[in-house]
Amino acid sequence: MNKITVIGAGNVGATTANVIAQKDLAREVVLLDIKEGLAEGKALDIWQTSSILHFNTRVTGVTNDYLKTKGSGVVVITSGLPRKPGMSRDDLIKTNAGIVKEVTERVIKYSPDAIIIVVSNPLDVMTYAAFLAANKAPNKVFGMAGILDTGRYKAFLADALSVSPEDIHAMLLGGHGDTMVPLPRYTSINGIPVTELLGPAVIEKIVERTRKGGGELVRLMGTSAWYAPGAAVAQMVEAIVDDQKRIFPVCAMLKGEYGLKDIYLGVPVKLGKDGVEEIIEISLNAEEKKLLKTSAESVQTVMKVLDDLKIF
Repeated sequence: MNKITVIGAGNVGATTANVIAQKDLAREVVLLDIKEGLAEGKALDIWQTSSILHFNTRVTGVTNDYLKTKGSGVVVITSGLPRKPGMSRDDLIKTNAGIVKEVTERVIKYSPDAIIIVVSNPLDVMTYAAFLAANKAPNKVFGMAGILDTGRYKAFLADALSVSPEDIHAMLLGGHGDTMVPLPRYTSINGIPVTELLGPAVIEKIVERTRKGGGELVRLMGTSAWYAPGAAVAQMVEAIVDDQKRIFPVCAMLKGEYGLKDIYLGVPVKLGKDGVEEIIEISLNAEEKKLLKTSAESVQTVMKVLDDLKIF
């Protein structure tokens, strides 16, 4: 691919650009931020590792110059503010939706054919905001959450079992946050169901830790994570650039799948050069259906907040 753009040079955006560059997925990665010099400095720092880490992707930083993003095949949006003390959820949605709307419109002006991956929070509703702003087919606008969540889930399972995380295969559904739906029935270690290796109480404890995985890191560091989110979105970009047809949990627009319609929610998809090439419906038991319904209702409530703001 000729060019990939990452909007937002904060911890997540810079890490994303760094991992994409190291994977040599494009001739150029453009890192853009509104803060003067931030993207330029981080891009220069990354570029100076190229001879050490053996990659050729040129990393360029720019301050709010969307012309430099022209012709991007994939655009990753990490822009947005963290929730501050005293800020209501509705205030956060209004602020970040405005940012995502402006960024998406400016990106589309110069790269009308780009696939857009949203990382901004609150994830599900910000992906919906980008979809509304982009006016593109929903298979070209989707969000990163499920790969990050499964990464956390697999890490916790690897610790509990003292096995390689590479041997763990897992899937989860639902919104990004406390209502996500990890699926132990679809979790295996090199083909062995996790239920054969761990008891229900241990599995439930891991599931609950996964749901609150982001909050655990905020408590430890005073800020949200960046290494795992950056690596997760880079894995999505790689699947698109190399047309890998990977099966990943992705925040995608549902059009009747799982009995849900016109909602962005985490589901398994086939990810390739055309973006979300297929949404995969897996069989759920009654309890899993109930959890997914609860998660969807939570996301729909937040989507309604955005709709009621009437900024689109």
